[in-house]
Amino acid sequence: MTAALQSDYPPESEWTTDDLDALPEDGRRRELLDGVLLMSPSPTRTHQKIAMLLGTALDDDCPDGYDVTQGVEVRINRTRSFIPDVLITTATAAAREPSKYEPHEVVLAVEIVSPNTRSIDRVLKPALYAQAGIPFYWRIETQGGALEVVTYRIDAVNEVYSETGRWTKFVDTGEPFPINLAISRITPRVR
Repeated sequence: MTAALQSDYPPESEWTTDDLDALPEDGRRRELLDGVLLMSPSPTRTHQKIAMLLGTALDDDCPDGYDVTQGVEVRINRTRSFIPDVLITTATAAAREPSKYEPHEVVLAVEIVSPNTRSIDRVLKPALYAQAGIPFYWRIETQGGALEVVTYRIDAVNEVYSETGRWTKFVDTGEPFPINLAISRITPRVR
């Protein structure tokens, strides 16, 4: 067991993925940013419903060669590890039944913006996903009750994402595979 688990203090140097592996499976969402442990509050019902509906909608149209899942860790390196809300991976990677993916196995990472994660989802994660070589990134904005899906494609030379669309009615893109998705399919019903 690591020193970080034996006291209320972090490790002497930095958190690593080894430290993450040593933590108990308690349902908490833990991510690493350059050796700093990030813990997000539990997501809201709306956030989780969007993730579920999006995952199901993408899976319905997912061709062979790809797999859709949600909330599975992507280990970028020893001190960086993130958990996208929804992700598309290669089918070969999914066949391993992993609890963690490597960046080269991820085709699309999707983050649903929450009030507590705005800067992380809008700035930090896309920059680091692009540096890791993940080809596509989607950000789902939820402010004001109406959803907007912002899609990006990597510029691999410069390791940054370029915006490819802002969608409020339909996501209609051929990347990473042909997708024509009504935003209403991923919008939670108001109870």
